[in-house]
Amino acid sequence: MNESEIIQGRRIGVEELAQVKGLLATQPDWSRWRVSVELAWMWNGRTPTGQLKDMAARTLLLKLEQRRWIELPPRRRASPNRMRHKQMPTLEPAVCEEPLHRPLSGLLPLIFAEVSTPSAPERALFEVLLHRHHYLSHRSPVGENLQYLVRERGGRPVACVLFGAAAWQCADRDRHIGWDAPTRAERLHLLTNNTRFLILPWVQAPHLASYVLSRVTRRLSSDWQSKYGHPIYLLETFVQRDRFAGTCYQAANWLRVGQTKGRTRQDSAEGKHHQAPQKDICLYPLHPHFAERLRGSKQPSTP
Repeated sequence: MNESEIIQGRRIGVEELAQVKGLLATQPDWSRWRVSVELAWMWNGRTPTGQLKDMAARTLLLKLEQRRWIELPPRRRASPNRMRHKQMPTLEPAVCEEPLHRPLSGLLPLIFAEVSTPSAPERALFEVLLHRHHYLSHRSPVGENLQYLVRERGGRPVACVLFGAAAWQCADRDRHIGWDAPTRAERLHLLTNNTRFLILPWVQAPHLASYVLSRVTRRLSSDWQSKYGHPIYLLETFVQRDRFAGTCYQAANWLRVGQTKGRTRQDSAEGKHHQAPQKDICLYPLHPHFAERLRGSKQPSTP
């Protein structure tokens, strides 16, 4: 290794790699879990609310091993991926799937519930609806996220909206923001991705989708601040071009800034690429000076 590289939002150079190798050499009997916890402590890997980011450290260690820069101790048990064999619960009572065809005014006022905490009574319903009816299905997200279940005034669910981790890098998005790789790695948590948006298939109400987006975006940053201790300045989403026109995002004033190149996070350092559908990149600022906030630069003075 001759040069540093940004891996999972952290610059890894000769010094950092030496720390990891030293930890593995001095503690040969430690499990992978114990090594990841210690590495998180060493590098002060914590969320804004103080939670130790040992899972992030574990993922980084795996990526270093994939590059053949380190050799981790043997696995002592199967990967504790709780989502791999997760069974979606049966809903009792079952959700009414009778057609719901009304003008938007006939559904108002909508009822929004943020259900991302494990104790939220409607979290199971949110997960099942996405799993069954979203074309990408759904497994519970990892990392910071917010989940909104939307009901019409009579109580029937009409929409699900999920925000989670932003893309590590996206050329057209990053160019629009104007940040460099080190700044992006440091401040990416101030941006979130609308990873799932579902209007339930039996619901037909013109303008419902754009209205839901507008309502959610008004509260999202304050909800994020309450849960994670920091605001959100910019939203992103990726609209698959061969499947959707992205009309609801346009109507809600999201800005299309480019398109993806059809690559995935699974692309390897050795140049192996996994082809994926091209997607339009759409952004929605939650702050008038979002770019300055994301770059860490000072807010321009008011004339």
